Amino acid sequence: MTTDLELLGRAIKQAQYRNHRTMDSALRDAGVTLVQWDALRAIERLPGASGHALAMATFQSDQAFGTLAGRMEARGLIERAPGHGRRLDYTLTDAGRTALEEGHRIAARVLETLFAPLDEPERAILATTLTALVGD
Repeated sequence: MTTDLELLGRAIKQAQYRNHRTMDSALRDAGVTLVQWDALRAIERLPGASGHALAMATFQSDQAFGTLAGRMEARGLIERAPGHGRRLDYTLTDAGRTALEEGHRIAARVLETLFAPLDEPERAILATTLTALVGD
């Protein structure tokens, strides 16, 4: 039997949509959106990264990341300072670090619930399969 690739693609999209919708809603308790929390994670994970690198890490355009960073800076979650050349250096503020840490706690609960239908071997297979699909 041949797998219907359109249905497979749709199932992946549905799982992603469910994940994003649930995470975004839950992260409100930390005072951030999923997009903001993802940016906080990238800034922490990639110290000294350019805005372009951070945009790529968060699946955004350079312009969208710059706009997001401006809003996050205005909220006191990050600081941007002149770096080398035209590059800006991004760092988390104490408020940003707090939101990031609270986001990790929230995400752990949400993801455990989202992946509850799968046992550990199924989760491992899914992780291996998706990693092979995206080429990382």
